[in-house]
Amino acid sequence: MLQLVFKPELHQFDTVKEFAKEFALGEGDLVITNEYIYQPYFGDLDLKCDVLYQEKYGRGEPNDEMVEAMIADMNKMGAHRRVIGIGGGTVLDISKIFALKYLSPIEKLYDRELPVEKDKELLLVPTTCGTGSEVTNIAILAFLKRNTKFGLADDAMYADKAVLIPEFLANLPYPVFATSSIDALVHAVESSLSPKATPFTKLFGYKAIEMILKGYLKMIEYGPEARIPLLNEFLIASNYAGLAFGTAGCAAVHAMSYPLGGTFHVAHGESNYAIFRGVIDNYLEIKKDGAIAELALFIGGVLGCTADEAYDKMFTVLDKILTRKTLKEYGADEELLKAWTDEVMNGQQRLMKNNFVTLDANRVLKIYRELYER
Repeated sequence: MLQLVFKPELHQFDTVKEFAKEFALGEGDLVITNEYIYQPYFGDLDLKCDVLYQEKYGRGEPNDEMVEAMIADMNKMGAHRRVIGIGGGTVLDISKIFALKYLSPIEKLYDRELPVEKDKELLLVPTTCGTGSEVTNIAILAFLKRNTKFGLADDAMYADKAVLIPEFLANLPYPVFATSSIDALVHAVESSLSPKATPFTKLFGYKAIEMILKGYLKMIEYGPEARIPLLNEFLIASNYAGLAFGTAGCAAVHAMSYPLGGTFHVAHGESNYAIFRGVIDNYLEIKKDGAIAELALFIGGVLGCTADEAYDKMFTVLDKILTRKTLKEYGADEELLKAWTDEVMNGQQRLMKNNFVTLDANRVLKIYRELYER
């Protein structure tokens, strides 16, 4: 049984300038990022890189139309030897695609009608503390005509080098911090409950859970600004969670959040949080022992409560970090819940096979219905 996959080299720098100097950013490099990230941190460095600003091609999560437009502009720039993704999950996922040889039409790439072959070196630098994407081989895209999201996973999409720079998190707006760090927590929990979890993935997943929850407890006690001295901790925790789910996988929370995010253009971390409790509650209805009991005991130790109280206490903590909306508040209705169930069962089996217990279509619809008004 596969125990742990860790493909990229991992580097860390205190500052952006140290990173740019060490990796000699310049001609032949394509940087994919956001202007609000690049200009403050790199604008005065007079780098000779080609740069694509993701937000100029559309707002929100990455989608097929956005990527096709970026590919067209990249093709006008000439050849590149490296792709350097600097940003949140949207930018990192897009950067994985741009390191490949065959990109367009993007729909055929995701349908596996094009070969997945890397022909450029890939560097990934996260600027949030959520996705762990810098150490995974998965790129999530929303396909607008299909009204949902799909993941493309292949070893060719691992970064060659992952780089952690906590300086980027200092100006991260609180809502982005909250949704991204909860996303990391979901990664750590789902991978720890996965049938593919190993002692090695749990080593990283459990530690990520501990670091994130302890950080949240400090924020609840001292206020949101208490996160500032802990930003490096949150960045490392996100990376740990990425290492865990990169091998053990995510599961129903992600699978069920994709239709919500695709339909209403909800940020990935927020859509995961909208689904998280419903999945855990239903796992517990079906099976209370095994990995879910083991994890409850651990979480109880972190939060200072019994194992029986652990998940309720965890969600009480999370509700103080980010307000969770009901599916009704997003605009869902009964017909949409049924359509989402079909999408999950027919299009997200890559994730659903990682569930702690089997969830059939009736159970998935039940979860959606329970989350409709609570």
